[in-house]
Amino acid sequence: MSNDGMLRTGITGALIMALCCFTPILVILLGGVGLSAILGYLDFVLLPALGIFIMITIYALWKRQAA
Repeated sequence: MSNDGMLRTGITGALIMALCCFTPILVILLGGVGLSAILGYLDFVLLPALGIFIMITIYALWKRQAA
């Protein structure tokens, strides 16, 4: 993956994960379709995913600076 693609993926993923973590978007969506039983487990998935996307962004910025 190119550096620009990796940076774009990291920033987009981090923004989406931040919206899902800090706003009730998933709570409303999952409650609307009847899957509210899994809301307790969202933190086990969303917070590590947010960390991974932030690390991808940092790595892409580091590679861009080194080039």
